[in-house]
Amino acid sequence: MSRESRRLAGILLIVLPAVIFGGVSILTLLIGDPGYMDNPLRQDLWRAGHAHAGVLLVLSLIMLRYVDEAKLSPGARRFARIAAPAAAILMPTAFFLSVLSPEAQEPNALIYLAYVGAVLLALGVLTLGIGLWRSD
Repeated sequence: MSRESRRLAGILLIVLPAVIFGGVSILTLLIGDPGYMDNPLRQDLWRAGHAHAGVLLVLSLIMLRYVDEAKLSPGARRFARIAAPAAAILMPTAFFLSVLSPEAQEPNALIYLAYVGAVLLALGVLTLGIGLWRSD
């Protein structure tokens, strides 16, 4: 594994406890804040934000295992390395901040960050897949 991949993997593993803390925070809201239960949209989007953060961080770690073996240019390799972590930031940010107000009845414009994250993720996974396919 290259130095860049190892360094990013270390950062992702350091960040992962923040996702765990987020899960505990949501659980605390479910148990101790009756107002949280009054807004199903906020509940759903915060749950989605937490789930996407965890899953995309794990996917990022898996992708790092393969990125250095892929037949890609240095720029494409860099893109494949950072696409999933960027999506792991953008998508949960969209879900959390688009319904920050407890009275929110619909997401605000920040929800569009989820689309940006999804496109980055799809392009990163596709880039890595093509690079691995070409490496045979």
